[in-house]
Amino acid sequence: MGERAESVGRATGQTTGPAPALLMIGAGALMGFTMLAVLIGRSEGIGMIALPPAKPVTRLEFRAEDQVDGSIALRNAADRQVVAWIRPGEDGFLRGTLRGLAQARQRDGLGPEQPFSLTRYDDGRLSLADDATGRRVPLEAFGPTNAGAFARLLAAASTETR
Repeated sequence: MGERAESVGRATGQTTGPAPALLMIGAGALMGFTMLAVLIGRSEGIGMIALPPAKPVTRLEFRAEDQVDGSIALRNAADRQVVAWIRPGEDGFLRGTLRGLAQARQRDGLGPEQPFSLTRYDDGRLSLADDATGRRVPLEAFGPTNAGAFARLLAAASTETR
């Protein structure tokens, strides 16, 4: 049976071997053209959209203070008034984000003296920043529900000052 299969392959003229040189040259030329097009497009800004920088609309600077019962008091840095209480087992995203920023401060040997800042921009984005470490968290990247956990802090601070 093996002899018959070999003789059929020889009879039809099918051969296996390296790809034809013309095919390889064409594939190389296509790859070169693609890389050149990307290089020119990137360097000239073709097809790129540049949005104007957003302007801050509302800003809250606050400190996070751990309490003995496991809750966290968020205090307005300007007047030391409590903006929100985060009770144990609640607001997991808010708690986890603040804990991550606080741990970054500890790794850098920094204390809680400098407040965190929460900023709403005119395009609707929210950003949490720690100027002590230079870290910034674009909150809209985590979805509207998680960004809303921080947005309520801005609402609470604005009603408190009225």
